[in-house]
Amino acid sequence: MEGAASGASEETARKPDQAPVDSAKGTPEIVELNRTQQLIARRMSESKATIPHFYLRAVVDMDRAVEVRAAFKEEAADNETVPSLNDFVVKAAAIALKRHPLANAAFRDGHFELYPKVNVGIAVATEGSLIVPVIKDADHLTLTEISDETRRLAGRVRSGEVTPPELAGGTFTVSNLGMFGVSGFDAVINPGQAGILSVGEVTERPVVRDGKIASARLMEITLACDHRILYGAEGAEFLASVKTNLEEPGLLA
Repeated sequence: MEGAASGASEETARKPDQAPVDSAKGTPEIVELNRTQQLIARRMSESKATIPHFYLRAVVDMDRAVEVRAAFKEEAADNETVPSLNDFVVKAAAIALKRHPLANAAFRDGHFELYPKVNVGIAVATEGSLIVPVIKDADHLTLTEISDETRRLAGRVRSGEVTPPELAGGTFTVSNLGMFGVSGFDAVINPGQAGILSVGEVTERPVVRDGKIASARLMEITLACDHRILYGAEGAEFLASVKTNLEEPGLLA
C-alpha cells in the first residue's frame, strides 16, 4: 500500500502536459525539430490523414537501360554528364505522365486539377531531412538535360542554397532508395499530387525465358496512388507505361 500511495503521489505531482518517464529506457535526449523537419512532419501527417493511399507494384527488366547507359558512358567526353538509372526513371515517368493526365493531377476541394506541365520532384536526402526539388517540364528534356538538372538541384539542396522556386510546382514525385540496397518500399504522397513512384535497387536475378533459366537485371517500382483521383485501372495503366518506357529505352529519346 505504501508503494501504491507513493506512486499515486508522484502521478499527482506530475504536470498534466508532462509525459510519464519510462525508466527502463533511460533518460532520453530531446531533439527539437528544425523548421524543415516541422514542415515535413506536418505535411506527411496531413497526407496520411487525408489521402486514401493504395499501392501498385511492378518489376522492371532493366537490361536494356543498363546497356544504353553503358553506351552513354563510353561515348561521353571527359566532362560530360552520364545519365544515371534514376534519370531514366524520371524521364520514363515524365513521358507516362503526359500520356496519363490523371497521374499528373490532384484531388482538391471536391474536384480534379489536371496540370498542363509535367514537373517531376526528386527526393534528395540531406542531414536529418528530406528535400524535394523539382525538375520543370521534364517531359521536354533529354536524358542528359535531366541528368544535368538533377545534379544541379541535388547540389544546391546539399549546400543549403536551394531556393523556394526550385522546390515549387511539382506535379509528381520520384523517390529512389535503391542506392541503399532497398529492394522496394511504399512512399507517402506529397499533398497536392496524385501519386509518388518509389524505386528500389537494380539486382541481377534468375528469370525464365523461353522455358529456360536465365538472368536479368530487375528493379521493383511501387506507385502510391490517391484513390480519390487515381483508381486501380488508371494507376495500373500509368505504371505499365513507366515499365514499358524503361524496358524500351529508345522511347526515352
